Amino acid sequence: MSEVVLRGFGWRHAGRRAWAVRDVDLHIAHGERVLLLGPSGAGKSTLLAALAGLLPEDSGEAEGTIEIDGLDPRKARDRAGIVFQDPQTQLVMARSGDDVAFGLENRGVPPAQIWPRVSDALDRVGFPYPITRSTAALSGGEAQRLALAGVLALRPGVLLLDEPTANLDPAGATLVRESVSGLTDTTMILVEHRVAEALPLVERVVVLEPGGGIRADGTPEMVFAAYGDRLADEGVWVPGFTIPPLKSATAATPDLVRAEAVSVLNRLAPVTLGVGAGEVLAVTGPNGAGKSTLALIIGGLLAPSAGRVRGFGDAKPPHKWRAATLTGRIGSVFQNPEHQFVTSRVADELAVGPRRLGRSPTAVATTVSDLLERLRLTKLANANPYTLSGGEARRLSVATALATAPRLLVLDEPTFGQDRRTWIELVTLLATLRDDGHGIMAVTHDDDFVQTLADRTFPLGTAPFQDPLPHRRPRP
Repeated sequence: MSEVVLRGFGWRHAGRRAWAVRDVDLHIAHGERVLLLGPSGAGKSTLLAALAGLLPEDSGEAEGTIEIDGLDPRKARDRAGIVFQDPQTQLVMARSGDDVAFGLENRGVPPAQIWPRVSDALDRVGFPYPITRSTAALSGGEAQRLALAGVLALRPGVLLLDEPTANLDPAGATLVRESVSGLTDTTMILVEHRVAEALPLVERVVVLEPGGGIRADGTPEMVFAAYGDRLADEGVWVPGFTIPPLKSATAATPDLVRAEAVSVLNRLAPVTLGVGAGEVLAVTGPNGAGKSTLALIIGGLLAPSAGRVRGFGDAKPPHKWRAATLTGRIGSVFQNPEHQFVTSRVADELAVGPRRLGRSPTAVATTVSDLLERLRLTKLANANPYTLSGGEARRLSVATALATAPRLLVLDEPTFGQDRRTWIELVTLLATLRDDGHGIMAVTHDDDFVQTLADRTFPLGTAPFQDPLPHRRPRP
């Protein structure tokens, strides 16, 4: 177990005028379990990265002090383990078992202990494949479980979790929470938007004040009793606050795009579905079932191994359309927002699509300004997209898809990382687009999204290529 102490801590990313986090005074005792809350952009992820010793001195400006067991976090990295919002950023090996073993090998754990610890960690998070499974073949949720296993295998003194269940199906999320709840000798700091599910794991809630400092610190009962209404208004997912449904009042039109018996070898079993204008179609199902692969096919970004896709009256399948044609008809949002960023400024990112379609400078500027305002990104117009919080990056990725006003939007986990306020704004925006005649297909594990917005749900079944009883064995 480790002790965490922050005194007036702050961090500002290089090139940014505003501080990501500031004036944080906090003491977390050995073995405490803390839920760290705050609106999107309040600095939660930055604070976790600082505690993990992952903020290089030349990448920003720091103030105050931050310590783990009396040491600067950069000198205490062997005591802290972190799971990021984006698990792909911490997978380093080609095979899953090797990835979990990587940290143990680097810390000099005796070889005889490594593979039993690898197997134990994989079993605790419910990883569904053998240790030889390629990390490149994992879905986002499966990669999240693997990343958590890699951290648990290290048995860190302080465990830092940045939305560890955000990309997981309900069964996977339950397994992760159970694996975390069983840790009895670890200090834990958890960032999680699913507050109700996270509360049984913690004994203390700390709320960051946007702009600096700590808003509230105490037991969950004390914090929500004193600040619940205010926190909900500012975007925190306070338990018990419901959201009214935003279902369509009209029937969907014929399909904009339709897939017939499409499949991808080892990634997606045959699927037939269509997406019509004026509807929100939610694609649900367990991790590894092929939801993201299906989204890429419908979005014209991947050719199926078998089956056919047609749309917009075009004889060619979407993956064979010219880039400008595809951009004008279908907008896609990837599961990982950073995979679609191509510039170093938020405003420039929003201008890429309209410029590609040959729109005038005035029209481009109007589109960029409107989207910055609608998605609460105006203050970040000059920021580097790669320095945004997870929630901000997700909103930017949605905005880039909207910039060309496509008739069909294909969204992969569109509400990931959003606080309550930005979630409502994003869902309301999608409802408006649907009511204006756009079609929307959303891959999601967010049941609130499904209940609030989806007009139709398409569940994919169990992952077709998943090994039901993975065999653990030492690396050959």
